[in-house]
Amino acid sequence: MKQTSGLDALLEALKQSGMNVDDSFGGSSSNEGSRQSASGGSDAGSSSGRRSGSRGGFGGFGGFPGFGGFGGGGGQDGSGPEIHNPFEGANMPKLGKKAIIISVILLIIVLLAAYWWFHPPINIHSVDTWLFVAIFILLPLFLVFSTKSKNYKTGTAKVDANQGKAKTFKALSAIPVVIALVGVIGGVASLSLFPGNAAKYATVLETTTEDFASDIPEVDYSQIPVIDRDSAILLGDREMGSIPEYVSQFEISTLYSQINYKDAPVRVSPLVYADLFKWFTNREQGIPAYSLVNMTTQDAEIVRLDDSPIYYSESEPLARNIDRYVQLKYPFYMFDEKSFEIDDDGHPWWICPVQTRTIGLFGGTDISRVVMVDATTGECQDLAIDEVPQWVDHAYPTDLLIEQYNWSGAYKDGWLNSWLGQRNVVQTTPGTDGMPGYNYIAKDDDVWVYTGVTSATADSSIVGFVLINQRTAESHFYSVSGATEASAMESAEGQVQNLRYQATFPLLINVGGQPTYFMALKDNAGLVKQFAMLDIQRYQNVAVGNTVAGCQEAYEALLATNGVQLQGSAADSVGIETVTGKIVRITDAVMDGNTHFYVQIEGSEEVFDFALPDMLGIVAYNVGDEITFTYVKGDPVSSVQSLDGVEATPQDDQAQGAAAAGATDGAAGDAAAGDAAAGMEGQQAA
Repeated sequence: MKQTSGLDALLEALKQSGMNVDDSFGGSSSNEGSRQSASGGSDAGSSSGRRSGSRGGFGGFGGFPGFGGFGGGGGQDGSGPEIHNPFEGANMPKLGKKAIIISVILLIIVLLAAYWWFHPPINIHSVDTWLFVAIFILLPLFLVFSTKSKNYKTGTAKVDANQGKAKTFKALSAIPVVIALVGVIGGVASLSLFPGNAAKYATVLETTTEDFASDIPEVDYSQIPVIDRDSAILLGDREMGSIPEYVSQFEISTLYSQINYKDAPVRVSPLVYADLFKWFTNREQGIPAYSLVNMTTQDAEIVRLDDSPIYYSESEPLARNIDRYVQLKYPFYMFDEKSFEIDDDGHPWWICPVQTRTIGLFGGTDISRVVMVDATTGECQDLAIDEVPQWVDHAYPTDLLIEQYNWSGAYKDGWLNSWLGQRNVVQTTPGTDGMPGYNYIAKDDDVWVYTGVTSATADSSIVGFVLINQRTAESHFYSVSGATEASAMESAEGQVQNLRYQATFPLLINVGGQPTYFMALKDNAGLVKQFAMLDIQRYQNVAVGNTVAGCQEAYEALLATNGVQLQGSAADSVGIETVTGKIVRITDAVMDGNTHFYVQIEGSEEVFDFALPDMLGIVAYNVGDEITFTYVKGDPVSSVQSLDGVEATPQDDQAQGAAAAGATDGAAGDAAAGDAAAGMEGQQAA
């Protein structure tokens, strides 16, 4: 007979009394052992801790009357209130307190490491934060609580059916759903269709209407940017190649922010570590330089930072990564697109705009503050938007300003009108790649975003254009009808189609009071070869030159000979003269859908062109009448600018549109004028 120890005998006696001794001493529980015994006790003393017995007893001995488990409160018969373990029914390994504490600490460390690496903003208005919480917190909680509720409702092999627990976990499962619904409701309340929101979106950016000729100064050709960002990148890379000690270790970032520096438009971009190994070997010395390209002279320079290298940059993978650094320093801020700039002394800074939401939970994005980070020391300045210094040029990101203007263009007459009637609905013009098309101009020592404004149907004409200050968000609209930027680019490329040059996105300039597109023409290698100017209102007027000065001279002469009244220095440069004499010949002809009167005066062989409707007063004159007028000398005819001291009046929008629609080619107009002049000479000879 097999011998049994005293402990074995005790266990056998306990089993016969109805206790689940396997559960009590760390064994696995069974469904049968989990049920309440006939004596009124329970297996609350087991490791699963599901129930308590009578008062006063240890958990493993709840089967004896009067000895309940911990948390007991049972009666004399051993029955008592149940103590619920939240892990009941879970198929989990048995862990000691020490193991649980270690697991919790490790979990916290992992979460903190993940937060440090991904550094999402801790802000209820951040969509990214809501997605993170929904995926990694709310969804797992919902699944756990729902599963527990279902298990307790029907019962399983390891869990008894318990309606009280089922209801409790069902209520708990509703908590993540309610939190998620708060986010959904906040998102719906941010939509433009939500009552009252359309009017709010329309006023996020306040735009005033201004007069172009008086508000935009006449172009200074010594400060006009003649290259675009792509050309600046090419020039910077070429200059970088001349510094061998940098080439093998660093590259130039593609940021190339356009700023005003010492009254000149330039693009600046920091160097970055070439790869992870180059970062490891150079991180102590930092990044030694940045690239600076003058947009007017096309001069590129690698500016060395001997005493103040860049330590905080995009290419830093760890603590000095600029995005991670500034986000962890200001964890509750939502940062928009940053820019790299230099101050008046050439010192590098990171400009980090701070977003705010003004509509609902996620809508109406605006900029409320700017954090300026010294790229050398990491020192930060947290400034309100109206405290940003004058040298900062990119407090408002370009894409955000374009989006804000499109809100006002779409919703100024309500949400319903923006979808159905679309009366007075406008939008910014797209670029050639379908993305928003824009460029930058310098005005009042600030950088202004320029873009055309077209109708909701995005046709090939504009109703005006808008300039928005990137430091203050001051916005001006100018009502000018004419060609879109894409149409202007095609027209300029058509002038040199045999050379297959490609036009850059136009820059808006003021030439003699006339809004004008200025473009560079590049070859397949991306090098600037020629320049083009195009009259926005009469876009058949296109001039091309090998230099900016040559293009300017040709363009101003073209405007003058086509009857466009110039102002300021442009009028002086084309050589306007005054003449008085008796009319000896007068005839009229129709060119490009417009009537022109051609006149010769006594003692002169020149033919003078009076273009209607600007020079409508010529119809009152006949042969033999005395006449006084100003003109621009041309070949084959000279264009009259004013008659008897009365200057030509600008055409109204309808006349301009008809002239543009009926126009064919500037050369064809010159040929027709030449024919008219030849006819007059024939009459004089006869």
